[in-house]
Amino acid sequence: MDNRAGEMQVFLRVVESGSFSDAARQLRMTPSTVSKLIARIEARLGVRLLERSTRRLALTAEGRIYYQRSQSLLTELEEIERDLSHGAASISGTVRITCSVGFGIVGVEPLLPAFWAAYPNIVIDLSLSDEIVDLYLDRTDVAFRVGQLPSSGLMARKLGTAPRKIVASPDYLRRNGTPSSFDDLARHSFLGLNFRRSEVMGPSRDVSRVPDRGVAGPLQTNNGETLRRMAVAGMGLARMGEFHVREDLRSGRLVEILPDATRGDNEDVHALFLGGERMPHRVRALLDFMTPRLRSFLDAAN
Repeated sequence: MDNRAGEMQVFLRVVESGSFSDAARQLRMTPSTVSKLIARIEARLGVRLLERSTRRLALTAEGRIYYQRSQSLLTELEEIERDLSHGAASISGTVRITCSVGFGIVGVEPLLPAFWAAYPNIVIDLSLSDEIVDLYLDRTDVAFRVGQLPSSGLMARKLGTAPRKIVASPDYLRRNGTPSSFDDLARHSFLGLNFRRSEVMGPSRDVSRVPDRGVAGPLQTNNGETLRRMAVAGMGLARMGEFHVREDLRSGRLVEILPDATRGDNEDVHALFLGGERMPHRVRALLDFMTPRLRSFLDAAN
């Protein structure tokens, strides 16, 4: 039977005690058994892990790597068993999240009470901003991003696709009329963002003619929530992600304009995070909890 975890434990004890005989005594094994076990590991790996002398043992470069990785794996194994034996309540610590304002308010925030019910000892440090932050510099664990992803060394889970819609309040349309074509849009006031988060995606060339900056309207803002509130207040047309205005459309506070012409104007939504073998359990718990629920939330648009 393969018992590599047990072999790693013996190797760690040899390194930390400094000799085969001391390790054997602590493990209640014979020195020859310990020596043969270390030799078996080296033979399997095809490298020498320890330099042996009559005075002391010394790690080779490969031995140092094996020692460090073995420590990490055995620690993780202990954490897994502890988590399973004591339940999710044993996972603790802080998870730092950054998210766009709109997606955070309607997508992430409503899930937090259920997350805390499952993981009561995890603290969420949530920052909402439509500006892109650097996960490394800001010491952020997870970023929920809407739009095209730049190249990076980050890991990504795709959560879904968000259709964008042109919306306006009934009051605005009563005062200004309802556009029936893209050409009509030139006569209307557009609310917009004062930055460009991503390129327009969609099969219709007309989609690229929809303003996403407030050039002709009374407002330019750096977040989608202000844009939504001003659209509800009747200040102009706005081009927004469906998830952000879903409840406004259902309640009638906003009305979609030119739905057929804007079909295919979509943005992908991802969860970005720092990958690697040593991802903290609290971060993995957050991702595993949020991913299926946010996918269902986004799928509701289709």
